[in-house]
Amino acid sequence: MFHDELVARTGAERDGLIALSLIQDALRGQVTRAQYLEFLAQAYHHVRHTVPLLMACGLRLPERLAWLRAGIVRYIEEEAGHDEWILDDIRNTGGDAEGVRRGDPSHATEVMVAYAYDGILRRNALNFFGMAFVLEGTSVQLATRAAGTIRQALNLPENAMTYLTSHGVLDIDHTKTFAGLMNRLDAVEDRETIVRAAKTFYRLYADIFRDIGPVAA
Repeated sequence: MFHDELVARTGAERDGLIALSLIQDALRGQVTRAQYLEFLAQAYHHVRHTVPLLMACGLRLPERLAWLRAGIVRYIEEEAGHDEWILDDIRNTGGDAEGVRRGDPSHATEVMVAYAYDGILRRNALNFFGMAFVLEGTSVQLATRAAGTIRQALNLPENAMTYLTSHGVLDIDHTKTFAGLMNRLDAVEDRETIVRAAKTFYRLYADIFRDIGPVAA
């Protein structure tokens, strides 16, 4: 099955992301409020592009892949408004949500988003699924675990963890749906496109965490 192949062929990149010191610190509850707020800020700046990217992907799929559009419609319905969840988390953590809304992403976040659009618009619309694979897979593996340790360490209310806790649960279902869609792809070119994109997105997503780095509490 292609999804299993995708998991196997991107293992080194996935391990590199998970091994990052900031992610390991988060799993141990050793992050500051400022680091958590910066993570949320960067999440907002890429999550707000999820629905536009899905729309662009659906528009540019070739007719032979028209069957994928039903899955894209479902993703759009489920992802709409998640950027506002993140802003609520920022407010409930004591951050400046409107400042984040008006602000600019970090260099690493901007590069990842730009690569996502470029892949859809200039190369192959299926590039988007490399991004979905990385973000949802990482969420399933890490989000719920990290949410508990971060909340306890920073003494935050439940409504400051909506993005992490909801995505940890939602993306389990998304991953099953995603695997089903990927396993229907039979063209080698399409499969190689997604593998290449996923490898790149793992590196780009890791750069976002590297950019956060150590910040003041």
